[in-house]
Amino acid sequence: MILQLCFFFFLVALVYSAAGFGGGSSYLAILALSGVEFQLMKSTALLCNVAVVAGGVYHFYRNGHLPLKKAWQLSLISVPMAFIGSYLPLKQATFFLLLGIALTLAALFMCYRLFFEKESDTEVSKEGNGIVYGIIGGAIGLLSGMTGIGGGIYLSPVLRLGRYDTAKNIAGLSSFFIFVNSIAGLLGQAAKKQVVFDLHFAGPLLLSVIIGGQIGSRLSAKSLKPRWVAGATAILILYAGVRMLIK
Repeated sequence: MILQLCFFFFLVALVYSAAGFGGGSSYLAILALSGVEFQLMKSTALLCNVAVVAGGVYHFYRNGHLPLKKAWQLSLISVPMAFIGSYLPLKQATFFLLLGIALTLAALFMCYRLFFEKESDTEVSKEGNGIVYGIIGGAIGLLSGMTGIGGGIYLSPVLRLGRYDTAKNIAGLSSFFIFVNSIAGLLGQAAKKQVVFDLHFAGPLLLSVIIGGQIGSRLSAKSLKPRWVAGATAILILYAGVRMLIK
């Protein structure tokens, strides 16, 4: 099973990192469908998020696509909220209920990006309300900490709809957002002594996403557009989310 998981994790990291995402929603969907214990799922997904987007943050910053002022505006509230969300005690049934909702929403956002989102890099709002977007980031951060999803998959469409910045800058902002929130989520788990890490299980997965993430982060969104892979991933996430909600 571990070889299959490594292949899927590599593929997810390759596709998502090029757009500034970590792939946390897909990792969780794959792990959930594989029957992995829920605390191990959450820790593994967050660790993989950090491993993937760390390279992306560096890549986007080096190429001038990470406006740091906006990055900190979006993350100022989200980081403590991600810590609080991860620290909150959740029963397994509650966790899977929240995860089912989060995955279903993530699949819908992915479908929006695939079929309705424009690729224009020129339409940017002259004035962005940093307070409003900071509050939105805080709400996403709370959900991120509770479920183990980095949150970029929710943040990116909101920023695109609000014309917050160019497409490439939004990818950089999403990458930074996932990075800091995933670390905050891991710290929240560590604070309540519930970071579950199995080196024999998570080690190969981390290596797979690091390789996939490094390749993907070096490819622009324009040079990597495997829409069929993204579409299949959206279906997988939707299936996993609906399955959890039904159960």
